[in-house]
Amino acid sequence: MKALTYYPSIPRFLAARALGKRFPSSWAPLRLVELPEPEPPPGWVRARVRLAGICGSDLALLFGKNSPRLSPFFSFPAVLGHEILAELEGSRVAVNPLLACAERGLEPCPACARGEEGLCQNVAEGSLAAGMLGYNRDLPGGWGGWIVAQPERLHLIPDGVPDQRAVLAEPLAVALRGLRRAFAKGDGYGFPGSVLIIGAGTIGLLSLALLRALGYRGRLDVVARHRMQADLARKLGASGVFASSRNALENIGAKEYKPILGPPVYRGGYEAVIEAAGSPSSLEAASWATREGGTVLLLGAAGEVRHDFSPHWFSELTWKGSYTYGRADFAYAVGMLPELNGLEELVAPPFSLPAWRHALAAIRQRRVVKAVFTPSNP
Repeated sequence: MKALTYYPSIPRFLAARALGKRFPSSWAPLRLVELPEPEPPPGWVRARVRLAGICGSDLALLFGKNSPRLSPFFSFPAVLGHEILAELEGSRVAVNPLLACAERGLEPCPACARGEEGLCQNVAEGSLAAGMLGYNRDLPGGWGGWIVAQPERLHLIPDGVPDQRAVLAEPLAVALRGLRRAFAKGDGYGFPGSVLIIGAGTIGLLSLALLRALGYRGRLDVVARHRMQADLARKLGASGVFASSRNALENIGAKEYKPILGPPVYRGGYEAVIEAAGSPSSLEAASWATREGGTVLLLGAAGEVRHDFSPHWFSELTWKGSYTYGRADFAYAVGMLPELNGLEELVAPPFSLPAWRHALAAIRQRRVVKAVFTPSNP
């Protein structure tokens, strides 16, 4: 099968950091290679990939934005792609890509025992190399023709859900998990009176759609830097869409102060802010856009950044970080797909694997929100 494989290289990593913005695909350490179709281990199944998304974490890896401190928990070279819609015996399935204790032949760690495989203590232990599907040298991810998985990791897509909505199941589970961590109370949700989402990429827009689907009717504003993102945010139920957090804070009536150095700071912002962009500037903006005593939900993978922590303690903010999902989060996200009409508008027409440079350029040039691959294998 043909597969897009990431080959780590320190010189290319440094080149991608330095030149990735100017040459968005030239320095990406990817190769389209021919690999044998994977053989499923005993008790596993093999599924044909229909669509596989390009995630922000994939881009961070390709363009040198990931923290090297996380390197023990992934293994390369690897076929990338962890947002996977596959087909098994004629049925469409969303693939939970986690490789936790069960897949590694280990007794459940405390996190896995309570269904929180995203917090598995053994992601670099056991019979498999470190990392989940898409970041694992032993098993291929979705940027190829086939994947193998345990049957428990495959979730049937409900009838009537288009493929380009179904391929969003994995990032939808990420957003759902984050919202649950930030706002769940008892058997329901204790939503704040006002929420600002900074970043209108896939995770930001999915968070917006989920909040509305979960019943949040309060003020829900979005910072979107690009017109396509802004249009989608309005369609998905944003109360207001702003070009910057400063514009959003002015609109909500926060008071601006000018420090002796640096950009303005604020008092009286939003009760909760979802940071979904994963950049130094968005992290800084989220810190000051949150009202005193409020909550910041970190869904953007910011990596290594220099950051002023003054508002964390000065405004007594609660910070919640979220990375993947638990078993129930993924299943619940798949079950919500039928009611999330319009999400497929986030997904551009699929790119073939040989067109990977065009796919990366389209993302970096903000011509698409979500790019996906369709395997070229028959």
